[in-house]
Amino acid sequence: MKQNKYDNPNFFAAYAQMPRSIKGLEGAGEWHMFKELIPNQKNKNILDLGCGFGWHCRYAREQQASSVIGVDISESMLKKAREMTNDPLISYIKMPIEEISFQSSQFDVVISSLAFHYIESFKLICEKIYECLKPGGTFVFSVEHPIFTARDEQDWYYDEQGNRLHWPVDNYQIEGVRETTFLNEGVTKYHRTVSTYINDLIDAGLTINAVKESVPSGEMLKSIPDMEDENRRPMFLMFSTEKKKG
Repeated sequence: MKQNKYDNPNFFAAYAQMPRSIKGLEGAGEWHMFKELIPNQKNKNILDLGCGFGWHCRYAREQQASSVIGVDISESMLKKAREMTNDPLISYIKMPIEEISFQSSQFDVVISSLAFHYIESFKLICEKIYECLKPGGTFVFSVEHPIFTARDEQDWYYDEQGNRLHWPVDNYQIEGVRETTFLNEGVTKYHRTVSTYINDLIDAGLTINAVKESVPSGEMLKSIPDMEDENRRPMFLMFSTEKKKG
């Protein structure tokens, strides 16, 4: 059975209190970088995998996308997305990302934000996305950085006074399951190396146009305590890729 923590009431309640849940895209620390990777969406057909509350779906329509489909495994997520959406050109589908099956060349742009580190086979997802992308179409996504997912603990190393000494990296080359904690709940993630992300994209036939590693914005550095520590290691990894024409 595919993992669906967001239909756990306690987990969902904690997630709903996160800045990105309350403030939307502007509350997401990586948004100032991620949005630069998203192409012009005007008159385009958009697919959002792991759409959550539907923030990227509604953003696409604000950019005059022709149609948007959001996919998520969580009924709680989709219920919230539908409550926040009043647009007949946005539709939401309850489905595990691993089971998507769309028409060949159906979408101009496929977007996914922080979902694929919950999925066992990134290679399979790349193949499915390549199939449903139009030639010339763009696939943009973010994941937790492999430096962040390498260890089960996924936390800083502290001294006896609780000061952050460094971010430890271990077992980096050992890919696979990581049993970790997120929002005080046990969560299963899948660690893979940067090279695996790159090679799975290439093997699927996608061309990599840009890669970004997250850094906090100047505004966040000024307004959020301890945010300067985010410059000590990247938390997110972002890609812009393309299905070439011809």
